[in-house]
This record gives sequence, structure tokens and C-alpha cells, in this order.
Amino acid sequence: MVELKKQSSCSVHLVNKTDDYVAFKVKTTSPKRYCVRPNTGVILPRSTCDFTVTMQAQKAAPPDMQLRDKFLVQSTVVSYGTMDEEIMPSSFSKANGRYIEENKMRVILVSPPHFPVPQPINGALKQEPVYEAPNLKETPVSTNQEMNGVENLHPFHVAKDVEDLKLKLNVLEVKLNEAENTVTRLKEENGAAIQEREKLQQEIILFRRKCMAGTQVGFPFLFLVFMTIVGVALGYLLHP
Repeated sequence: MVELKKQSSCSVHLVNKTDDYVAFKVKTTSPKRYCVRPNTGVILPRSTCDFTVTMQAQKAAPPDMQLRDKFLVQSTVVSYGTMDEEIMPSSFSKANGRYIEENKMRVILVSPPHFPVPQPINGALKQEPVYEAPNLKETPVSTNQEMNGVENLHPFHVAKDVEDLKLKLNVLEVKLNEAENTVTRLKEENGAAIQEREKLQQEIILFRRKCMAGTQVGFPFLFLVFMTIVGVALGYLLHP
């Protein structure tokens, strides 16, 4: 209901009947005229959420109480455990093929009821009948409502997103297993290479030791043979 020179507020009731976390965002064509709190949020699975729309005080009533102002409520499925402060403008972007449910609402102004002043007739008061305002067929911002856009997220799109996530998860698991196998194989090959290098180093050390020992042992023997030959030759020359 709208009264001149007074702020007017109404509440919008959102219902999430799915098993997913659903984020919502509220936009308006006249942001200077309306204040929406909260304008973004997350609705838990099987839960509800309300946001309040406050219209600034109007100095004069619009013609026929009609306004062209509209509101747009966007909703989309988000990851499990997402908090209100984690909602970003990119969460409602359609660039990556994300499915965004959108519902438009038109503003309808309702005047407060006017109660007639009782007039005495023949010493008694006669109260004029007061009629209730007819129910509006359209969805006004000035009444509480359940947003079908939140509860009627297309199952096909949700199921498709779930299947895509499962496929991506399987691919990542396969790649992770391959990476783990590669790391294990490289570690084994590296360990074998280290052992082979150590073995070669030991063999080289043993070979060097054998060579040095053979040289030390063989040198006196050759020397004795040489001296023997020299002695025989000298003896032969000195005693013909």
C-alpha cells in the first residue's frame, strides 16, 4: 500500500523446493526509487528466504496509480555450501553456458482503504459497508508471493549440469591416477639408476685397488728377471 510522503515497504517470499543451493539476485528498472534488502543471497535446500522492497516517499500519486517500474529476479544453482558473501556478479553470467532462471514482476500500487465516518441517524450510528479490494491477478511487488522461478528450476538443466560435473570429475580422477603412476615409475627408475651408479662406483674402486696391488707385486718380479738376464749376459762376456 502506498501513502503520499511516506515510505512504503513490501516483502517477497522465495521458496527453494530443490535439494540444491540456489543463489538469487534482484534487479529493478528504477534503482533510485526502490531499495531492496537483501538484493542477493543463497537459499538453502528445502528452505525459504524473504527480501524487502522499500519505495521512497512520493510527493504526488502517479496517474491512475500506475507505474512502469519492473523487477527482475534471477536464480541459479550454486555449489554446495556457498555462502551469501561468496555470491559474485559473475555467478549470474550466461557467458559460460550457465542456466539462469529469470522472473519479471510489475509494480502495482494499492491505495490504503478509506473507512467512512459513521453518521448518526435517528440517534443511532449507521456504518456503511466496507468492501475488500479485489485480488489482483498479476503478481504485484506489494504482496507476499512464492517465486516459482526458484522452485521450478528445470530438472533437465540441473541433471545435465550434474552429469557434466561427473564426467569432468572422472576425467580428472583418471589424469590424477596417471600422474601418480608416472611419479611412482620415475621414482623407481631414479632409485634403480642411483643403485646402478653406486654399483659401478664400487666396481671402479675395486678395479683400481686390484691394479695398484698387481703393480706393486709385479714390479719386483720383473726387476729380478731383468737383473738375472743382465747377470747371465755379463757372466757370459767375462768368462768366454
